[in-house]
Amino acid sequence: MAESVVPVCSQQHAFHLLDQLLLILNSDPLIDEMGFVHPSLLQMLKEEEAGLPRSSKWQEFDEGRSSEFYETDTYKSQNAFFWSREHKLGISTEYLLPLYKAGKNRFMNAYASYKMQATCVLSEIEDELMKHSKALLLLSSDFGTAWNARKLIISKRDDFSILDELHISALVLSFAPKSENAWSYRRWVIKRIAGRCATPTLEDILENESKIVEKIAEKSKMNYRAWNHRCWLIPFMTSQQVLHELNTNKKWATSHVADSSCFHYRRKLMLQMLRDSSPERSVKTCSYQFGLIHQLWKDELDWNESLIRRYIGREALWLHRRFLSVCWVNHFGANQDGSSEQSSEKGVEDNHASDFIDKEVGLLHDCIGLPDSIFEDVQSQISHCASYIMWLNRELRQPSNINLSEKLGVDNLRTLLNELCPEKTEVWNCLLHQHSL
Repeated sequence: MAESVVPVCSQQHAFHLLDQLLLILNSDPLIDEMGFVHPSLLQMLKEEEAGLPRSSKWQEFDEGRSSEFYETDTYKSQNAFFWSREHKLGISTEYLLPLYKAGKNRFMNAYASYKMQATCVLSEIEDELMKHSKALLLLSSDFGTAWNARKLIISKRDDFSILDELHISALVLSFAPKSENAWSYRRWVIKRIAGRCATPTLEDILENESKIVEKIAEKSKMNYRAWNHRCWLIPFMTSQQVLHELNTNKKWATSHVADSSCFHYRRKLMLQMLRDSSPERSVKTCSYQFGLIHQLWKDELDWNESLIRRYIGREALWLHRRFLSVCWVNHFGANQDGSSEQSSEKGVEDNHASDFIDKEVGLLHDCIGLPDSIFEDVQSQISHCASYIMWLNRELRQPSNINLSEKLGVDNLRTLLNELCPEKTEVWNCLLHQHSL
């Protein structure tokens, strides 16, 4: 196999390409998506574009350009290494390294000048620094000094739009969805917005953040950083927004049942609902909130069970059920209809725990009775369910009057689990021995 040849690019040519990139960014400030494209694919895009009429939006963008512009060396050079159409930008990977070096060189020179100049003449240098930091971050998303330089200037000047910084970080995340620096910068911007803007504006921003995270999570599977950012937003939300997030996120979660980060986000939202219903509120408010959260938990348990029965062997669903089950018993006690506070009578609490475990054991028996148990998913389902029910019994500190051994059918369960997961024989025997005591 022939080795790929890296093209030789002079420093002068690299700076010329950087100028072309800056020209594109300045000409179309609404670019919302970017990517690095192989030269062969870039050529295909240009050939495809040559046979297509330009859209109305793109025609509006070109109104300020004369027909002679497309015959100039500037356009031809731009067209050779960049592709820009309908607010999307593609950069050829062919000269990406020289382009990055040129961008870093320009930025570091501007940064050095910024630190040396007196305050009275900083404005022009700051503008240059912001321009070159943006270009550099689009070429290297984790260049921390560039992000910090933008923070420094934004903190001192009010004439830069803080909302534009959200747009820039979103553009970076469009091609680097797991960039920790980009997510961190976005949180810094939102904290500044939260400290100065009206509540309705902040609510709109939070709603838009949720949409951005879902869009990124759709393209970048198991993106912990994206979901962590969404969890970070929760304390800024009102109770109505938290409830809205739970309802709107349910559809996405239903089609991504293996994404544990998504269910972790739902758990954070539900805990926020519990915090919002603190006993410091009026009795009337507490009673209303208690009934609302009681129904919320019941609906989540029912929905989770329906997913477990539909999607066999998904561990994320069983982990979510652990959280729901313990909170259900600990926060609602013997109260099944949400009409009164949690009971303090131990006998009633024991009966409630026994009834709840009865239902969960019934779910275990249904999982054991699944047909075609030779398939891996069915085996995983039984293993996850058995682990869950034994974990639940330990967490709830089983009352003495609940004979879990009889409910589980320990001997039959031990035989089944040892057949399905022989590598965990010692674990199953140890756990089941504890339940038989």
